[in-house]
Amino acid sequence: MTGTIKTMIAEKNFGFITPEDGSKDVFFHATGLTGVEFADLRVGDAVTFEIEQSEKGPRAVSVTRV
Repeated sequence: MTGTIKTMIAEKNFGFITPEDGSKDVFFHATGLTGVEFADLRVGDAVTFEIEQSEKGPRAVSVTRV
């Protein structure tokens, strides 16, 4: 999937991605990044990702900046 980073909480190393398909925002954590460091991402960056089900609901994994 593709989307845009909507929010980032640097102190906690997580944020939310707004998918391009208009579906609900998806949680992501620094541990789900691939080929990019959390500190290098910015709100508004375009990213690709996959969705995985976790105990707390869907989350983005394999997050890569486009």
